[in-house]
Amino acid sequence: MTRMAFRTRLAFTALLGSTALVPGMAQAQTAREIELETRLKALEAAVQDLRGELTAARATAATPIAPTSTNPAPMNTNPMTASSMSAAPASPGRSPGATNVTQAKPVAANSAPTDGFRVGNTTVKLGGFVRLNVIASRYSDGEVAVGGLGKEFFLPQQIPVGGGFSSQDLLLSARQTRLQFSTATPMNGTDIKTLVEFDFALATAPVGAQRATNPYTPTFRRGFIEYGNLLVGQEWSTFQNIGVLPETTDFVGPLDGTVFNRQAMVRYSIPLRSGLTLQVAAENPETETALPANAALVDTDDDRLPDVVARLNWKSTFGDFALAGVARELRIDTLGSGDTAFGWGVSGSGKIPIGKRHDLRFMATYGQGIGRYLGLGYVPDAIFGGTATQLERIDNFAGFAALRIGWTDAIHSTLMGSYQSADYPAGVIVTGLASAKSYGGAGNLFWSPGKGFDIGVEYRHAVRELVSGDTGALDRLEFAFKYGF
Repeated sequence: MTRMAFRTRLAFTALLGSTALVPGMAQAQTAREIELETRLKALEAAVQDLRGELTAARATAATPIAPTSTNPAPMNTNPMTASSMSAAPASPGRSPGATNVTQAKPVAANSAPTDGFRVGNTTVKLGGFVRLNVIASRYSDGEVAVGGLGKEFFLPQQIPVGGGFSSQDLLLSARQTRLQFSTATPMNGTDIKTLVEFDFALATAPVGAQRATNPYTPTFRRGFIEYGNLLVGQEWSTFQNIGVLPETTDFVGPLDGTVFNRQAMVRYSIPLRSGLTLQVAAENPETETALPANAALVDTDDDRLPDVVARLNWKSTFGDFALAGVARELRIDTLGSGDTAFGWGVSGSGKIPIGKRHDLRFMATYGQGIGRYLGLGYVPDAIFGGTATQLERIDNFAGFAALRIGWTDAIHSTLMGSYQSADYPAGVIVTGLASAKSYGGAGNLFWSPGKGFDIGVEYRHAVRELVSGDTGALDRLEFAFKYGF
């Protein structure tokens, strides 16, 4: 009870107490009349004070709250898609280069966010998913090493070749579970955004992990700052278009046929016109080489210039398309002796809707010295050492196509095929154990019984071919259960 309300109640009580005595008193008692008049005046004063407080409160409520800043936005906002803030999640869906040039409006400090929660003037969102994969695999010519990631994901470079026997294994794993944390804070008329994301998928399992507790160390995936059209931090490479990756029970799906890379960068997006955006980026360099007699990849870690990437994103009524190019310096320097070479690549990709529930997705990539960008390094960028006295670039071609079929709103399938080939430099004798080709296909069926909940089954067949001509095959049946939040 407020002070004024208490005063009003006290005055009313005093008045009622006094009037109860009036019938039993003589009207001529002057002292009582004076006391009554005094209490009436006190009551009138209390009512006047209460009216004043109410008028002041109404005037304050009608005053608009000023924006946090009156300065104009220095840049147009460029909220990222699946690859970034809306992938807040992620999520995952449109091309990472898709832009929205609508200028963000300042948010009143006391307004409630429609999604997430408020900490001061910052909107915070938590997201991610929990996922279980059940994987049954058969290898035609050997077995994957204990703890090898090829048991959990389709990694063509880990399909065994030359073992002389077939093998099978079954694995249940929940370590593709993913967590994401993002923020958005008004600044100078637009939002400055951040995102941090990690999962457990690529962490090396401790020896004996499957005996009891199956612990996996969280691994950093993405972390960046985004302000207007500028992005700095670790994100999907500008050379990659994650918006065309097909739905799959696997971690990636057509891995051998796609660009797949996350790394630190500075990227700027330039809206050219409606539906057309140019992105340019300087990204972390890393030259991957191999010896002629040893197919194992070697991180040279001698790079001195960033990989430069440009990408044009075009969104039209008949589909979303991207054309990307990368230029890079390959460099190795061992004890003062080494070499440099020029690496380059081009990649075209797209997603074409067919009716309301179907679409066709594709990607084709070609280049020299871009091995680390394709299929998680199915082949190196170049050969150096032994009979290769200088950096000898490897030519690469990779591609995939995927058809998504929506049987109903809740039931959908994807059919996909992928391919990669490597052309090693002439005049260099390369070990026959080096990977030369990979190809295969997969088909799946998904059921989505509710928002964010997906249950899928997929069959995959893939072949790895070595320089020697030897091949090994993988046949895999996989189930996946996933709930995103």
